[in-house]
Amino acid sequence: MSTTPRVVADDHVFPRQLAEVLRGSESQPGLNELVAAAEHVRAARGAFAAWLRDLAADDAAVAEIAKRSYWHPNGFAKIVLHAGAEPEFRVRLHVWPRSETPSRGESNPHSHRWEFASHVLVGAGMHMVEFAETAEGGKPFRRYRYGTDPANPSALAADGEARLKRRAVPHVQGGDVYTCDTEIVHTVRPIDAGLTATVVIQGPRRTPTTVVYCEPGESDDQPNFDLTEADFHELVTAVRASLDSEVAP
Repeated sequence: MSTTPRVVADDHVFPRQLAEVLRGSESQPGLNELVAAAEHVRAARGAFAAWLRDLAADDAAVAEIAKRSYWHPNGFAKIVLHAGAEPEFRVRLHVWPRSETPSRGESNPHSHRWEFASHVLVGAGMHMVEFAETAEGGKPFRRYRYGTDPANPSALAADGEARLKRRAVPHVQGGDVYTCDTEIVHTVRPIDAGLTATVVIQGPRRTPTTVVYCEPGESDDQPNFDLTEADFHELVTAVRASLDSEVAP
């Protein structure tokens, strides 16, 4: 067991600093405040690494974080480091471990119920494709709604068919900050097969449902997988080692 003083996952100096940045307006944080928080992470990468160190040294915090985190079916981890209520925001660490081939990432076009700003903490960067529905041309998909069933919020409800066309293909380089609002439908994957990690500052929910598109013949049953405490330690150790190498002589 850890012998260090307990560091509560949601009560640490670094997320408290982010909360102060996000209180830039009287209402819940909007995209401008989320960007400011992501810029704070970029400017204080050493302090963020120290937060990861403190969390990893606290067994109770690790157990709490692992319980609310998971592996995406395409093989990357979504780790919820912090969940704050006032102001309402989350800090998520998304980690794509080093692999032989680049990850598919989030390969189904989808939108989000909340806005976010993200900083590419480790790695070459992210490749994204943004889509829009079209009456002609494009590519056929089956449309689903996420969040329509109160009894099973993670279920996908069929919502007809649609054709999607590409509207933009943005690339985000390592070290950059990028944003996403609830109107954007996109796919996201790392640029290469090396270790990639992003810090996502997620705002409050803006819409009750969001949309997910699957290609015809592709199953909509793509369950997430539990993330263990050992997984947390392994991923955070890799991310911290990469950050430490930036300042090594």
